[in-house]
Amino acid sequence: MIALCKRPRLLVALFRTANGSPLCFPGPTKAILPRSMDDPTRSAGGQGPGDGHFPFVSEPPAQLRQPMYVPKRLLLGPGPTNASPRVLQAGSLQLLGHLHPEFCQIMDDVRAGIKYALQTDSRWALAVSGTGHAAMEAALGNLLESGERVLIASHGIWGQRASDMADRLGADVHVIKKDAGKYFSLSDIEKGLLENQPVLFFITHGESSTGVLQSLDGIGELCHRHGCLLLVDSVAALGGVPLYMDAQEIDALYTGSQKVLSCPPGPSPIAFSDRAWDKIIKRKSRIPSFYFDMTCLANYWGCDGEARRYHHTGPITSVYMLREGLAGLAEEVARLPTVTTVCVPPNYAWKEVTDYLITKYNIEISGGLGPTAGKVWRIGLMGYNSTAETVDKVLNALQDALTKCRHSKL
Repeated sequence: MIALCKRPRLLVALFRTANGSPLCFPGPTKAILPRSMDDPTRSAGGQGPGDGHFPFVSEPPAQLRQPMYVPKRLLLGPGPTNASPRVLQAGSLQLLGHLHPEFCQIMDDVRAGIKYALQTDSRWALAVSGTGHAAMEAALGNLLESGERVLIASHGIWGQRASDMADRLGADVHVIKKDAGKYFSLSDIEKGLLENQPVLFFITHGESSTGVLQSLDGIGELCHRHGCLLLVDSVAALGGVPLYMDAQEIDALYTGSQKVLSCPPGPSPIAFSDRAWDKIIKRKSRIPSFYFDMTCLANYWGCDGEARRYHHTGPITSVYMLREGLAGLAEEVARLPTVTTVCVPPNYAWKEVTDYLITKYNIEISGGLGPTAGKVWRIGLMGYNSTAETVDKVLNALQDALTKCRHSKL
């Protein structure tokens, strides 16, 4: 018989024979891996001692026997950006348990940093375990119920993504549009609110696909006057341009870690106003995603004042690094625009220029995205990379590339 331990105190199973004595396994305890094809103990039929009846499938990947190569590259695209030394050092620290008191204290530090970065006193501030897309989906999924009307301001790819996600949630999606390179005025937004009467209005603060900074002043007050909530995507802007969640009456706001915060992608800061939180807890239907259920995540992050309960295993090392990225932001906030879009001149192939910069200078800039694909280069200047030295380096490299990559006729 095999009796399993019912209590996980020792986290082991007690294996016993029918007479109650321990069941012994021969040989040392180690990971069981398939034997190499050239192992002399393997039989011609594909089995050898310890193989049981499972046939060997393939050799261990040869490339995993080689050291990993990561080039030292200056990342000047729209993200990710280079991580600062303090962030990289935090990534080398030993793991803690995801509910250890020391890790909970680090989570509390992160929450304080998020509240500072977003300029909010909201208690509902935390980090979603995932990149900016995860935060976008979490915000929409918690604030919208099936059939509810949402108005999306779309002037680039991120409005398109929000529309797609809201549609998948079963929301009644309406869109107001601007051409690439344009922004929304308060009159544009009020007209959309009057015509559509949504429960939620979505707008992108820093539209990195077109390089447009959208002013947020007055939008929150306008939304509340018309009975809807304001959701802001500030993935490519937060920390690089001024933003004041409470003063601008923003109800829900999220950002990414790999932009101005100079951290690896994920986890993503997010926060909700009391007005938005009230809508979440008064939903008529369950939040469709267990993983993104803010009522569970708020408890795990210590927002609700109750004892933390296990929800999922947080990305421990990434939280360390986010903590240090937020600490750097608290010490010195960059006030430069985060993504500069440069029109590709006639007689140039945009990708030839970006390839030239990587090959010769190990500098990454990006091409356009969505409506600007093939039309612009996008040059990021964020966080740790926001220095005069970086600006000079990329301008000199671009001057060389534009000299070498010009075509008389494309």
